[in-house]
Amino acid sequence: MSPIELFGTGFMQRALLAALFTGLAAPAVGTYLVQRRLALMGDGIGHVAVTGVAIGLLTGASPTWTAVVVAILGAVLIEEIRARGRTNGDVALALLFYGGLAGGVMVTGIAGQSAARLQQFLFGSLLTIGIADVLVTMVLAAVVVVLCVGLSPQLFSVSQDQDFSRVAGLNVRLYNILVAVLAAVSVTVAMRTVGLLLVSALMVVPVATSQQVARTFRATLAGAMALGVVACVGGLVISAFASYQATVAPGSTIVLLALALFALAWPVGVVLRRRQRVRAPFSDEPPDEHQPAEHDHRHGDGCGHLAVPHGDHVDYVHDGHRHAPHGAHYDEH
Repeated sequence: MSPIELFGTGFMQRALLAALFTGLAAPAVGTYLVQRRLALMGDGIGHVAVTGVAIGLLTGASPTWTAVVVAILGAVLIEEIRARGRTNGDVALALLFYGGLAGGVMVTGIAGQSAARLQQFLFGSLLTIGIADVLVTMVLAAVVVVLCVGLSPQLFSVSQDQDFSRVAGLNVRLYNILVAVLAAVSVTVAMRTVGLLLVSALMVVPVATSQQVARTFRATLAGAMALGVVACVGGLVISAFASYQATVAPGSTIVLLALALFALAWPVGVVLRRRQRVRAPFSDEPPDEHQPAEHDHRHGDGCGHLAVPHGDHVDYVHDGHRHAPHGAHYDEH
């Protein structure tokens, strides 16, 4: 079977659907985690979800649903610990890391399951996903996207400034818990796509990439979701073609493609921020005082200095100041 024919098979079409919805959901909630400086929270929840998967293997229930329940409980617990100030966020995350992973490995052994069975959830197993898992992924991802986009003003306000949000009448605690729950659901959605150990990368890297070129929160959110889809679908396609030469896991390919997109966007972001810093010190209002600037250089088209429209004339940025033509000299302001 050729790589082109491969995409006509049922399992590949199911994988593409799961990748598409995962790419939308994970960066959507990851945008708020990055805004709150909790970028590693997804990683901690992923480790807790390992225990949920192991409980599913032990009881014979669906590992996806048991992972959802346990991940939500863990996410709410860490949010409560963080909010009440009983310990700092880093310590709480560490507890989730070690306790969740150790508990999952122990319960898997008690269930009599091999490490290979657990590995499907740790590193993803996108090409073996069934119809029921695809439907669950689509439904959960749709819920996450609708809430993240529909409640974006409230969630952004709480993530940006909690004191202002309280004054504005928002229930800060409720929205903080909602973000934690959405993060837990996103982790389990991405569990079969990139795996529990790599899910945090899919929640953070597209957001960091979007931040390089976007200048508003809405643009960052939209760009992160678009980049997440490109990384997930593109990584799956690359993995499918590469697997004809070697065994390449889709999860690792997705994450590496997301990192490659960040590497491409980073120099663009550097240029954009540099241009923004050049313009930032200057307002559109004329200054109160002007100082004559004496120099032999004559500004004009092609002089190499940034031209800034200012009222009925053009100013030129030169040596950290803006020079405005005024008769036979330039005013510096």
